[in-house]
Amino acid sequence: MEIRHPGYAPSAQGPSDWFTGTVRVDSPFAGSGALACATVTFEAGARTAWHSHPLGQTILITSGLGWVQRDGGPVEQVQAGDSVWFEPGEKHWHGASASCAMTHIAITETLDGKSTEWMEKVSDDQYRR
Repeated sequence: MEIRHPGYAPSAQGPSDWFTGTVRVDSPFAGSGALACATVTFEAGARTAWHSHPLGQTILITSGLGWVQRDGGPVEQVQAGDSVWFEPGEKHWHGASASCAMTHIAITETLDGKSTEWMEKVSDDQYRR
């Protein structure tokens, strides 16, 4: 058994290649190889770039108000208590609403050493739809 307390690993700023705005990433565990988990906090207006996951992704919204969108679909609102499942290979983005921060726990699995395929950034026009 191993107990890891808050601060076990330092917080990291979300890389600007993958995120727009102020984003903090905390990774409480990396699992035993194939499973990864991160707590991601998006300040108002912050979001991911378009991306997909080879084995899908679940996000659990823990606080605030956010927006999610899959390619070709509408921007949808999410809030604390909601969970979202993105299908394997489904192009999508997620982040805070324009006026409120949002935190979620992201859970992904790795396939052939890769858990995420990063794509182009979400434009301001796409975000504001």
